[in-house]
Amino acid sequence: MENQVNKSNESYRQILKSTSIIGGSSVINILLRIVRTKFLAVLLGPSGIGLLGIYHSITEMVGTIAGMGIHSSGVRQIAKAAGTGSDEKIARTIFALRRVVLFLGVFGMILLGLLSSPVCRLTFGNTEYASAVILLSVIILLETIMTGQVALIQGMRKIGDLARLNVLSAFFGTILSIPILYVLGQKGIVPFLIAASGMNIITAWWYARKIKVVHVQMTWAEIRAEIKPLLNLGFAVMASVLMGKALIWLTSVLIVRLLTLEAVGLYQAATALSTIYVGFILDSMLKDYLPHLTAIADDNVACNELVNQQAEVGILLSVPGILATLTFAPLIIQLFYSAKFIVAFDVLRWQILGALLLVASVPMHFLMEAKGRAKLYFSINLLKHVLHLGLIWVGISHFGLNGAGIAYFGGYVFLWIVVYGVAKRLIGFTWSEANKRHAMLILPSIGIVFLSRFFMDDFWILILGSTVTIAMGIYSFKCLVSIISPDGFIPLLVKIKSRLVRA
Repeated sequence: MENQVNKSNESYRQILKSTSIIGGSSVINILLRIVRTKFLAVLLGPSGIGLLGIYHSITEMVGTIAGMGIHSSGVRQIAKAAGTGSDEKIARTIFALRRVVLFLGVFGMILLGLLSSPVCRLTFGNTEYASAVILLSVIILLETIMTGQVALIQGMRKIGDLARLNVLSAFFGTILSIPILYVLGQKGIVPFLIAASGMNIITAWWYARKIKVVHVQMTWAEIRAEIKPLLNLGFAVMASVLMGKALIWLTSVLIVRLLTLEAVGLYQAATALSTIYVGFILDSMLKDYLPHLTAIADDNVACNELVNQQAEVGILLSVPGILATLTFAPLIIQLFYSAKFIVAFDVLRWQILGALLLVASVPMHFLMEAKGRAKLYFSINLLKHVLHLGLIWVGISHFGLNGAGIAYFGGYVFLWIVVYGVAKRLIGFTWSEANKRHAMLILPSIGIVFLSRFFMDDFWILILGSTVTIAMGIYSFKCLVSIISPDGFIPLLVKIKSRLVRA
């Protein structure tokens, strides 16, 4: 029994360690993002942010097709190869991965170039931006090749390098955006995106080259055999991710057609803010939790425990930020953007509720990917995105831009219900007693702060929201400390001090 407790505590500590490493880089990312976003908002305004968002959704959608889910399946295959301890197996997987991403990148670049005019007509109703979309095709090549480098780093669980890569990507994105967009305005959006992608691939290559891989030679037949499992799972992942990217693009199309380009910018701003805090939690799940879950995918008991641990840590870390966002949303919008974006306030409130459900759903959602259940993974994502798109269309038609925020929340309600049922079927999943206790306190707290907007004035909303946020922050902190150090906070500080002295 004692060994099991020690093993469980060690698993918690590993989750928190990975989250803290990624989280540390995310704090820097957030600060850089504030600078860049503030600059973009002031210079470009809502319409410019909307155009930037549409360009981004187009490249992500086509890039997803070109990528064929290689990032996720590549991480899985490299993690499995690393688990064997065979240097040759690892090298063969990496060799095949590098070949396939180059081919797919060229394919994606040509695809977007050929489809530039139809894509513009579907998006804007005209071909005014066709030349810009052709230039965006270069990004597809760069980003697809980069996914192969990142998959290698992530599959080998080089979490520190991933964190540094994230920071440098945010840094270069910020440094490049300011002079380019200051000089060229909206015409500089495409050059900025291309330059940022170029710096990203250089940075990813720099860290990937540090991983020592033995030299191997492979015939085309051997490469095809190695690629087959990558593409089998990768296709299902690609199709599912594509639905998500297509949903973002179609949402922009619906808003720009039914409302305005400025409304797209407002929605993009709210969406970015709703996930900026929980982003580092989701990032750590993708970069460390998924490879870890994949390694124990055949042990249902271990999977059940790990899913509960990851969900518990994710929820405890995210709740204070979610409550703070609900309370101070108008101030946060003006901090990141400007007063012109304040009308996105109500959209943000609904989306931040969806962000909580997203954090709670992802640990269960990754089970399908870790177990290689490609068809199930695809089917659930298809149902979720079709429902979400329908909710967006109905919401915008009846409630304007706020309807898109309500639809965002509704989509993640559906996702949580479905993935819980799937997790129960796959591994007999049940929520731990600790997570049930957290839910009994967290859900009413968030509900009170959210609903206060309907029956209180601004002053009392701030008082109530601040009080609940502080209280839940203390609660989350105490729970996390008890996970890291069952003996208490003071012994934890002593341990940290002793390690710093030894360092």
